[in-house]
Amino acid sequence: MSIEIVFLSVCMILTGYLLYRIRRAYQLAYIENYRFRHSIGRKVQDHYPHLSDEQVQLVLEGLREYFYICKMARRRVVSMPSQVVDVAWHEFILFTRPYEKFCKKGLGRFLHHTPTEAMSSPTLAQEGIKRAWRLSCAKHSIDPSRPAELPLLFSIDKELNIEDGFFYSRNCKLSSYGGRGNDYCAAHIGCASGCSGSTGGCGGFFGDSDGGSSGCGGGD
Repeated sequence: MSIEIVFLSVCMILTGYLLYRIRRAYQLAYIENYRFRHSIGRKVQDHYPHLSDEQVQLVLEGLREYFYICKMARRRVVSMPSQVVDVAWHEFILFTRPYEKFCKKGLGRFLHHTPTEAMSSPTLAQEGIKRAWRLSCAKHSIDPSRPAELPLLFSIDKELNIEDGFFYSRNCKLSSYGGRGNDYCAAHIGCASGCSGSTGGCGGFFGDSDGGSSGCGGGD
């Protein structure tokens, strides 16, 4: 193979990769700046009348964040960790044409609704929740093994006092972790054995990260 052919092949590969990165950056920007219909917010308030207009906007921000991490996950399953954000997603889907257009422009595919999914127990998480946790942490520059705070999708139900929501806490030993049926310990996400005796991260958790890296930003 001549040097010219090798050079041309390399240029084509680099050009293709560059175009992919540009397209993905456009899609992520489209998701983050998307403006939802006002009626979606009103429907969320119908479900949860105690929410203010400002709190509803936080819910819609959570929905944008969910679509963002779905894009970063590259077609792998990402569980929805918030009940209130799931309500907003469901209402958005009912606007079939706008939703289809959003999916095409922002995600490059139609995203079918995935019901909310909490951890299978307060200290044991499924893969979809693990992936949501890793990518949410990456978006907020949070250390997933020792989070100083919870990412939005994992904090919003508790913050907005959603009665049927999923309440996550950073540390199982803190008083904020009540041990009720809808309480979950974020410090245990990804721990196959429940992290018995651990108050920090989960030892081998990120060896299973998306894309094969050891952090929570492997959904690129």
